[in-house]
Amino acid sequence: MVKEIKTATDVLDDIFSLAYWMTGGERKAKELVCCTYMSAGIDSCLTELFKTFRACYFERYGNDSCGFFCGKRINSRVNAADLLRQRFADMKLSVLLSEIAGLKHREISEITETSLETVGSWLSRGRKLFVNGTLFRVFPLRGISS
Repeated sequence: MVKEIKTATDVLDDIFSLAYWMTGGERKAKELVCCTYMSAGIDSCLTELFKTFRACYFERYGNDSCGFFCGKRINSRVNAADLLRQRFADMKLSVLLSEIAGLKHREISEITETSLETVGSWLSRGRKLFVNGTLFRVFPLRGISS
């Protein structure tokens, strides 16, 4: 069986679903999708597209503390609560990437720039929180009502 290679346009619906679940609203989701595609470009590979989605999400809603998660130097303004919120947002994104986009652990690991073990842990804990109904309520980023 030949695996079909998806393009950035093929996953537009998945990107919108991810954006909607991450932001909690249609308007914010549309803005995040536009930011993602304008930043990544229509010809980018899927891994780069999802990395760009993550970066756009943290840029817009991450309290300017993306440095820890994007491989940049940590800003002195970053505090433990912001890091915890962003860690939780990465867990939430990992579950959504797995469930909505159907990505495997290794692909999620590349996107979030974390180890496979961390992704496995996030997926396990995140799915439990989802079943309990708390995945989208715990540690929302500032300005986002979930």
